[in-house]
Amino acid sequence: MTGLHIQRTDRTPEVNIDPEAGLIELRGCSIPEDAEKFYGPMFNFVDRYCGEPAPQTTVRLALDYFNSSSAKYILDLLRLVDELHASGKAAASVEWFFEPDDLDMQEAGQDYSALLEMPVRLIAKATR
Repeated sequence: MTGLHIQRTDRTPEVNIDPEAGLIELRGCSIPEDAEKFYGPMFNFVDRYCGEPAPQTTVRLALDYFNSSSAKYILDLLRLVDELHASGKAAASVEWFFEPDDLDMQEAGQDYSALLEMPVRLIAKATR
């Protein structure tokens, strides 16, 4: 299975899905005008990936901001990977990055963590 890469825009995050490495990564801002149009193909790709996953899957989220419609799709994506983890077919975890002074993003990571069985690491980005 080849990977999926979507370039970042002002309204959508960069997406990098590397099936061989077991990496699902989103970076940037997520405020798409049509969240279904943006996240739908990514969800379908990850759904296919979960049929033949790498032994370890890491979901790496380094979002600066996301709106409420993105929040639903991010949760759907995380739940899909969480089901993979719960099935025992592959181990999975989340790395949730946030700016040290961004309490909203830190709390969002905590909220998602409470809804998932797979481990979620909250990681404050290094300051420069």
